[in-house]
Amino acid sequence: MVPVPDPATYLAFCAAAVTLILTPGPDTMYVLARGIGSRHAGVRSAFGIATGVLVHTTAAALGLAALLRTIPAAYRVVKYAGALYLIYLGIQAVRNDEFGAVGTDAAAPGDATAGAAAGSFRRGVLVNALNPKVALFFLAFLPGFAGSGPDATARMLVLGATYAGLTAIYLSGVAAASGRVGRALSSATTTARLSWVGGGALIALGVALAVG
Repeated sequence: MVPVPDPATYLAFCAAAVTLILTPGPDTMYVLARGIGSRHAGVRSAFGIATGVLVHTTAAALGLAALLRTIPAAYRVVKYAGALYLIYLGIQAVRNDEFGAVGTDAAAPGDATAGAAAGSFRRGVLVNALNPKVALFFLAFLPGFAGSGPDATARMLVLGATYAGLTAIYLSGVAAASGRVGRALSSATTTARLSWVGGGALIALGVALAVG
């Protein structure tokens, strides 16, 4: 039987998780940018980010996230890698006019052909997994609800999976809503501008991560 926290602790965790998930951040902005171009791409990105949550949960449970806190060089490497990846995605969005088919739910050029689903999903995973601030957050957040004892690691994994599920639900809703916005802004002139706006948003997120 999978160890779970007592009901009161679990409900308190869910309430705290929902509050944190609803707080706008880079993940929400990324899904918004992808969802405006294509609802399906936004939803895939949302599930990718939720999977990134599982990566951070596993790292926290194994103690790997503690390395980012104790070794500044490791933290900087991950931070700058994540920042550069977001900037790269922004530049690609502008160069490939990834929002040119906004509202059509067609795959973006960067996610083309049979790998479209995997492309959006993989990007979402990397956007979340390459954010060291999220790793440190989970290292600080999960143990307080998981408690101590021999089952603490298993409880931490259960809580992380719950957080990932709640994240997927919320961000999928964000993707669906932004997809409707994209369809409302489906003129050629507007979509051309959205490629710059969406790409610029990703670049700005990367810069914010690098200097933050």
